[in-house]
Amino acid sequence: MKDIKKDILIRVYMVYLLVLLFGLFILARVVMIQQFEKKQFLEMAKKQEIHLFEMEAIRGNILADDGSLLAVSIPIFEIRMDVMTDSITNEVFTKNIDSLSLCLSQLFKDHTPSAYKEMLWEGRRNENRFLLIQRDVTYPELNKMRHFPIFRRGKFKGGLIVMAQYHRELPYKSLARRIIGYESGEGSKKVFVGLEGSFTKNMQGVNGQRLMRRIGSQAWMPVDPESQVEPQNGDDIVTTLDVNLQDLAESSLRKELIADSADHGCVILMEVKTGYLRAMANLGLTKRGTYEEIFNYAIGESQETGSTFKLASFLVALDDNKITLETPVNCSGGITYYSGRKMEDSHHGLGVITALQVFEKSSNVGTSRMIYSAYADSAQKYIDGLYRIGINRPLGLQIAGEGKPYIKTTKSKYWSALSLPWMSIGYEISLAPIHLLTLYNAVANNGVMVKPLFVREIRSNGQLVQRFNPVVLNPQIVSPAAIQKAKLLLEGVVSEGTGANIKSPDYKIAGKTGTCQIAAGNKGYRQGTKQVQYKGSFVGYFPADNPKYSLIVVIVNPRKGKYYGGAVAAPVFRELSDRLYAIRPDIIIPLPHDTTASPLPFAQAGKMKDLQDAFTFLGLNARPESSQSPWGRPVTAGDRLFLSATPVSRGTMPDVCGMGLKDALFLLESQGLNVLVKGRGTVVRQSILPGLTIYKGMPVVIDLQLKQDKPKTQA
Repeated sequence: MKDIKKDILIRVYMVYLLVLLFGLFILARVVMIQQFEKKQFLEMAKKQEIHLFEMEAIRGNILADDGSLLAVSIPIFEIRMDVMTDSITNEVFTKNIDSLSLCLSQLFKDHTPSAYKEMLWEGRRNENRFLLIQRDVTYPELNKMRHFPIFRRGKFKGGLIVMAQYHRELPYKSLARRIIGYESGEGSKKVFVGLEGSFTKNMQGVNGQRLMRRIGSQAWMPVDPESQVEPQNGDDIVTTLDVNLQDLAESSLRKELIADSADHGCVILMEVKTGYLRAMANLGLTKRGTYEEIFNYAIGESQETGSTFKLASFLVALDDNKITLETPVNCSGGITYYSGRKMEDSHHGLGVITALQVFEKSSNVGTSRMIYSAYADSAQKYIDGLYRIGINRPLGLQIAGEGKPYIKTTKSKYWSALSLPWMSIGYEISLAPIHLLTLYNAVANNGVMVKPLFVREIRSNGQLVQRFNPVVLNPQIVSPAAIQKAKLLLEGVVSEGTGANIKSPDYKIAGKTGTCQIAAGNKGYRQGTKQVQYKGSFVGYFPADNPKYSLIVVIVNPRKGKYYGGAVAAPVFRELSDRLYAIRPDIIIPLPHDTTASPLPFAQAGKMKDLQDAFTFLGLNARPESSQSPWGRPVTAGDRLFLSATPVSRGTMPDVCGMGLKDALFLLESQGLNVLVKGRGTVVRQSILPGLTIYKGMPVVIDLQLKQDKPKTQA
């Protein structure tokens, strides 16, 4: 019995001892935490319950040259409510909950008023200080909510909590998407391409900070709105792009690509003097069979160029005085050989012709023989001439992805006996379309090579931060004499040569056709039984007499039988240049103005009957030449006066020069034209020449001057 009692006591003592030891451990742990680990645990608690969140800055906008938005950050809001704020008493809440619920239901149309009312009461009962009202709320919707019952009491008294996020929007959708750029990836892998990427440091701004308290497993509520650090919004960038010209370039390119079933193509339009890029279109064939901007071919696709490179060869030879435009060249019927390898022209039959005709006819044989004869013993001098022009150097564009230009030297391990003749006609070299356009633009600019620019200004809150002025890359690529001869070469291509199909009766075009076989890396140009792939191009400038714009069009791998640059690319060039000539009066070359004085009274052109009545009243006999048109203009021949008919037909531009504003507006608007008026008095100039085809909504500019002003020339 004693043993049992003793055994029980031992067990009881052991339990007491264990409890005592456990208590001592807890006491020791408390002392340890209080004295040594207090700071650490307080920091942990603070991190779990209170956290400093970043407030996203509004990313800057991307604007077109005229201020139109190309990319903009649209605010999207998450709306919550502190239903337990001190200012919302039971009386206020009860009195306004029905009307607030009705307003929310009518605005969002996702729940009935009774459902919203139940949600608000549930939040009130649970003392919810961060009640979710709605996600993805637009700015106009938020403005309406600020006038709802309770919310209209103000930011703090109304319990309204607004959480802003920003969504990037392209107002013109896919237009110029590769240039504007977009966001790719998420989180730490998020990157921007295009101008979005190149100028992201300017546009991203500086994020703010907001102190938040955890009120649930995934919910956080601002602690003190007044303590937050407001973000600094990003700067806006103003591009050189013209939205209308960009749309025109893309539509013209897409139409040709569809007609040719081509792989892809690009168009670049640049101002001659400034280097400002007014339009750049890049369209490629997708798996769905549509053409979209999937790669920036204009700046990133560096390849052999073909015949458009012949301009560089001629520039070097002219600058080195190796040739003149009259230098005779034997084209041998269009076939020749170099080290056993055959070179031929696209069209055979050419014999001895001048260097000018070689360029106009785009003879491979003639060009290669001319360059080979001049530089066979000094090939590096030819290369030095190309380097002197500067086409071997990257342009340092304002946008990432520029393809690397490649012009090898005689010291290259890839130099061979074939290199000189084949380089002279655009093979064994590599240039992107933007590089080639920059060369032609330099010729149009009298030898001054300027850098292509995508961005004109950076602005912050409407104030100028930085302006990008034109940058001269090479003040004189070759001698002025060589430039003038090169201009004659380029004009000859369109007037007499391979580009004659786009010759315009209204203005001069200068340019060069190009047709190039496409090599597949080291596999060569012909892949077994597969058809050879071609690239057709046309590059030049207009008007040739007073160059304003340079333009390049490239069509890659057309599949409908035609592949020459003059057939697939040149028509796109002509369509674009025609449209620019029609809508841009600054590029029209004025005709000499007849300043011969007349003793007869001055009269504006207008309605034939009104003119007859006016001259009859003055005692002058003025008879119309024809009764076919109700419109006419007074014409003098010595001391005789007669009325010349002004023909007017639907779809054709009438001649309104010499008319008053009232008659000119009536006539042009009846044709469906969108008229922009400059000045006052009599029409002295119209941006669309008489007789050209017009369409409804087409813009036309008319300049007016008073009779005593110095007369302008008429287009």
